[in-house]
Amino acid sequence: MAVTEHHISFGPYTAIVTARSGALRELRYEGRDLVISFGPDGDIPDYRGTICAPWPNRLADGLYSFNGMQFQAEINEPERGTALHGLVIGKTWEVRHHGPSSISLGTAVSRGPAYPGDLDVAVTYELKEDGLHSTVRTHNVGDQAAPYGVCPHPYLVAGPAPLDEWTLEMPAAAFLEVTQDRLLPVATAAVEGHDFDFRGERLLGSVEIDHAFTEIERSAGSASVRVFDPSGSGVELEWDQQWPWLQIHTADKPTAPSRLGLAVEPMTCPPDAFNTGVDVVELAPGATHEATWIIRALNR
Repeated sequence: MAVTEHHISFGPYTAIVTARSGALRELRYEGRDLVISFGPDGDIPDYRGTICAPWPNRLADGLYSFNGMQFQAEINEPERGTALHGLVIGKTWEVRHHGPSSISLGTAVSRGPAYPGDLDVAVTYELKEDGLHSTVRTHNVGDQAAPYGVCPHPYLVAGPAPLDEWTLEMPAAAFLEVTQDRLLPVATAAVEGHDFDFRGERLLGSVEIDHAFTEIERSAGSASVRVFDPSGSGVELEWDQQWPWLQIHTADKPTAPSRLGLAVEPMTCPPDAFNTGVDVVELAPGATHEATWIIRALNR
């Protein structure tokens, strides 16, 4: 049987990465969970820790056009009639490097009815003194240009208290309004005066979020989200300037267990970008796109 579980560690940090979807299955600091984990077998619930490419979020009807040709992706979110989170979810990624504190995995996206190009998608996870550093590098190995977008999909855990008791700090001045039934984009709106204004740290409470945010304030090119538990423990996700969008989801479910963690997903483009054209990366033959993020433990 092929080995799918891979452990890395550095100082007080430990992580488990799985070949299933190239996902981060577990991340701990001094034994404390920083992300919602999942089991070693079976499907990955709620896309936890996965890499979503060559598009993040939703495509309406799974249908889009590129360079005059139409493409149809499988509808994997039937209740909303969308193609969700790209084409590499559910694949078994190959291990390309594995050391004591780092691991790299990769997979391919092939030209076909759902996509116009040939890509090599690789992710590296490396534990360092200040947390888990991750990089996704995608190389167009084909002879045709291709549209591209990506996001990681971790659910952060601040501490033992319920999510409603956590505080959130998020440096975004605008969010994307979406349709109620399909969560497809309508227009951007300012967070000023809205329940989604977390530019200053404040209690999450009962607010429900499943939206993309933009107009992100940065320092030296980087931005970060911070979540704290009332006990004083917390977690931070920092991302570089390659991600102009950020999806936040409070993991609401109609039945328990609900609101187990906070999905924090840096995105290169917003939902349905292959149809709207907003911030889509066009990868020319031979071109590479690279983007990084860091997850680290915090303590007050």
